[in-house]
Amino acid sequence: MMYWTLIVCLIIAAVVLVLAVVTTSKAYAYKHTVDPHPNEHGGEQQADPKQPQ
Repeated sequence: MMYWTLIVCLIIAAVVLVLAVVTTSKAYAYKHTVDPHPNEHGGEQQADPKQPQ
């Protein structure tokens, strides 16, 4: 009975390790992008509706 418990624990630990490695590799492969600054893509500034005009 003790050996079955040990085997089950090792299998669970191996699955958690594999999932952690897969998740980390996907995170490093993700292409991060940044939105351009509003003043860079057009000469026109848009009025912010929160500011009084």
